[in-house]
This record gives sequence, structure tokens and C-alpha cells, in this order.
Amino acid sequence: MKREDLRNIAIIAHVDHGKTTLVDGMLRQCGSFRSNQVVEERVMDNNDLERERGITILAKNTSVNYKGVKINIVDTPGHADFGGEVERVLKMIDGVLLLVDAYEGPMPQTRFVLKKALELNLKVIVVINKADRPDARIEEVEYEILELLSDLGADEKQLDFKAVYCSGKKGWASLDYKKQGENLFPLLDTVLEEIPCPEVDENMPFQMLVSAIDYNDYVGRIAIGRIQRGKIKQGQEIIVASYSEPEKNYKSKIVNLYTIDALSRVATEEGVAGDIVCVTGIENITIGDTICDTSKVEPLKFVNISESTLQMEFSVNDSPFAGREGKFVTSRNLRERLYKELLKDVSLKVEDGLTTESFIVSGRGEIHLSILIETMRREGYEFQVGNPKVMYKTIDGVKCEPIERVYIDVPETCVGSVMEKLGSRKGELSDMQPSGSRIKMEFLIPSRGLLGYRNEFLTDTRGEGIMNTVFECYAPFKGEINKRLLGSLIAFETGTSSTYGLYNAQERGMLFIGSGVEVYEGMIVGYSPKGEDIAVNVCKKKHVTNMRAAGSDEALRLNPIKKMSLEESIEFIADDELLEITPKNIRMRKKILDNSKRLKESYRKQNG
Repeated sequence: MKREDLRNIAIIAHVDHGKTTLVDGMLRQCGSFRSNQVVEERVMDNNDLERERGITILAKNTSVNYKGVKINIVDTPGHADFGGEVERVLKMIDGVLLLVDAYEGPMPQTRFVLKKALELNLKVIVVINKADRPDARIEEVEYEILELLSDLGADEKQLDFKAVYCSGKKGWASLDYKKQGENLFPLLDTVLEEIPCPEVDENMPFQMLVSAIDYNDYVGRIAIGRIQRGKIKQGQEIIVASYSEPEKNYKSKIVNLYTIDALSRVATEEGVAGDIVCVTGIENITIGDTICDTSKVEPLKFVNISESTLQMEFSVNDSPFAGREGKFVTSRNLRERLYKELLKDVSLKVEDGLTTESFIVSGRGEIHLSILIETMRREGYEFQVGNPKVMYKTIDGVKCEPIERVYIDVPETCVGSVMEKLGSRKGELSDMQPSGSRIKMEFLIPSRGLLGYRNEFLTDTRGEGIMNTVFECYAPFKGEINKRLLGSLIAFETGTSSTYGLYNAQERGMLFIGSGVEVYEGMIVGYSPKGEDIAVNVCKKKHVTNMRAAGSDEALRLNPIKKMSLEESIEFIADDELLEITPKNIRMRKKILDNSKRLKESYRKQNG
């Protein structure tokens, strides 16, 4: 049976190409909001971190009703670090809107997600967004998309794609790029025409693959997925089945059943094949499980999620200031929180560390892990993390490391410095194309060569450079990379920083802290351009004598300090350093805090 009253689509695109803004326009024009309702921009980005950073982190479901058809829409992240979010939701849909910027064209993440969609044989509609840009190059972008589809092995049907031109921000779409539209209805009409309606069998026993998990303190875990066949009713008994571990199958019961209408979940009595529904009452359900009717247990295979390439060690905070600022500080709190994250994030891995107080957390990249750290920090957790390390593999007896493909777009004047920096980090230039007054380059570089480079890149290109990365493959180890040329300025004693102490310390390098900040011995308070660690006494006070008054400090002028963000701090710390994370502060420190012990350890390493 074909369900003509339903379409299931996902919007996929590279970061900043306008997916969430386009969904805003669809919701407004399909009457999802009251006429007097005040609605924020990017309404789907309902997480504080998403709003602050302007990126989508979690894939989210919404729906619109158009011409009597319910269109379920999944808004997906555009950043490569959150590719796992996109991969798992592709099982819920029948087609994708491939959104491409009218100037930038298809970018790395576009390629990555489109490849996954083609593998699942999904119907693709190309949406060229920001078509009203003065620098739009629509015809070239269409040709680039055709080339991309051909490269990815698309069949004839997929190569014969329908293109829609639109401006998500202004809320119009058109089938002719030379004309502006009046609304987004041409896009919605194309969805109804091109995206196949779900072909379902309502009379078969119920089956649903869980593609997402949400959590609510009142009802516990909420399993979200698309019903593959049959019907489900509130209160129905079911079997939760695992494809890989059938011995772990167990019985349960559906307590509540919801469908998604615009931005809210609406309770319903019954769900039918093709619907995307949310169910509660199943205690230990996870992403990848299949909910089946008790009469026929047939688990479905879940999509293979791409592997993690980076890992960090999370451990209990043991600094002198431990326990002062956090609400959750014990190893038990840390363990519960990290393992709870696995329920929602399929591309994250957590393993117990070498001690009972440490855990190894593996993710897709620095941003993936830093978002987790920032989320935990805001929830009141206090802990410490080590520097990120890439995950090596042994393939046919050879040590291999992850290689990234880096796409760089910079002004001509910056090409030299970028090539020099990436060359020293074992980057290999694979392509170079002029684009007006700018140059587009592609490099293949080890993942560890990119650690700490993003901020350098922005400095070298004076903020005008664009850099995107996507995982390419594992290749034989490329050799040692000396990536950090800076040393650390380390607090010599515990106390409160003074203007006098900082004034003397700033001659040694750039400071991270100002006056009146509590510090402890071994804490990093700045960096030294000389490349060696230097202990500085930032707590030093001027001795008061009958010749000098303490108030003379006012004459001392301190240089502006460098405020380090979480990402910058993660990139900065070396192997012998840690990052202390609390709800109020982020502090960098040495693993060995005692100055004399640290010097002895350093001497022992240098002399074997």
C-alpha cells in the first residue's frame, strides 16, 4: 500500500549553507505558528550551544502539513564531527534535499553525507540556496553537483536530479534561477512530486528500527524511529530485539505513543507503517534496536557508523582547587554521565581507563569532544582531560594513522604561509585551483597534524581563510610531527596573582590571566615563544620599605592578556599537561605540579 498522505525527508548540507533557516521558512509558511506568535530565528536549534555557535549539533525531527500531506523533515548537522547524527537518521527517510550554497558549491560534508544517501538508494532533490547572492554562480555549481554525483557512482535516475533555487532567509523558491519566487511552495510541490511516498504493509506484524533516543526525567528514555510495517498501539506488548546480539532480546510494553507535529510531540493512540513516532516505557532501549510484535521477531540491521579517529582521557579532578566549583565531582558521577551520553551519540565510544578514576572517550574530532566537555561543564560537572590523541591501527602488520582531506580557500597572498605550515605537518598538496582573487587547495594530512592548527590558520589568513576537513582513510604512519613550538609559563607558587608579579612575568611571553586570580603551583598562566617551559612567580609582591609604598603598583602597565577558549586550550596542551574543567573556570596545568619533581622527571627523560 502506498501512503500518499505522507513524505519522509532529510535536509543534508555542509555547515552554514542554511538548512535550519530553510526549515524555519517551511514551518512559517505552512501555518505551524500562530500569526501573533513570536518565534526566534533558527527555531530548530533549541540547544544553548547550537545558538551560541550558530551550528546544528543534534539531528532533530519536525513536520509540516501541505496540501493534505504530512511531510516529516529531519534537520541534520552540517559539521563533519557530527556525521554520526546524519548517518543514523538516513534510515528513517525516503529522500533527501541536498542543500548547496549558490557561491560555495558542494563542500566536503556535502560529499560525505551524499555518499551515504546514495548507498541507501535515496531520491535526491538538489536545492541551491542563497540564489539571490550577488556572487552566486548557479550554473557552475549545478555542474559541480553533477560531477560530484558522477564521482560517487550515482545511477542514471539519480543523475537526472530536479533542481530548485531558493533563499531560505527570504523565504522564496523558484524552478527558474533567473526568477525570484514569492514563497517556498515550489519547493514543497517538488517534494510531493519527486520524493516517493512510503510503500508499507499495515497488515504485517509491527516492526520499527530505533534511529534516535531522547531522554526526559519524567518518562525516561524516548525511542524515535520510523515504523517499517504494521501498526502500533498505546499499551501494546512488544519485543525489543538486537540484530547483533539476539540473546539479549527482551519483552516490554509501550506506555506512551507520540507523533511529531511541527515543533511538538502529540500523543496518539495508534501509529501506522511509514509514520515517524516516539515511544516511551522501554527502559533499556538504545539506538539500533528493533521494536517488534511478539508474534514475529525480526531485528533490522543498523547502518554502519564511521569510526572514531580521536580520543581523550577524562579523569577526576585532582588539582589543589578540586571540589570547589563543581556539583558532580566523583568518578561515579563522571562514569554515569559519560555512559549516559552513549545512549544518544552513536559515534562516541567510552572505555574504562587505566585507573578507576579515568575513562577513555573516543569521538569524530576536536569539536565533537569539545561540545561534550562544554555540555558537561554547564551541567555542573568538574573533571580534567588530557590532550587529544589520534587512534592508530595496525593493518597487515603496518602501523597506520587516520588521514584527513583538507579543503582550503584562501586569498592569493596567504598561499605561501598555509603551504609552509601544512608541509611541516606532513600535509601533501593534491589539488590547487584559482577562483577569482582566491585559491582553492586540497591537502591530504594526518589527523594529528591538524591538532592545534585551526587558530594558526585563522591568524595566518587574517580571518579570511576557509578550512574544512573530512576523514579520508587510514594510511601508513607518516613520521613524527613537531607541532607545538611554544613553551608554557608555569606558576611558581600557590596564591593570588598580583600586578607586580604579572608585570615581571609578561616579559617572558603572553599571559592568560590578569591580576587578582587564584593560581596554584604548576598551573599554566601563559605561553613562552622560546619553546621551553619557564616557571614564573605571578604572586610576587613588592616589599614595602620606608622608601617605597605599596601603592606605587599603579604605575605598572600590564599588556592585554589572551583569553583562551575551550577549543584553544584543548589544542594548546601538550602530552605532560592537563585541562581542568569546572562550571566556572577552565585551567591548564602540568600533570606534575611540584616544580622540583617536574624538573627531575624532565632531566630523567632527557638522559634516559
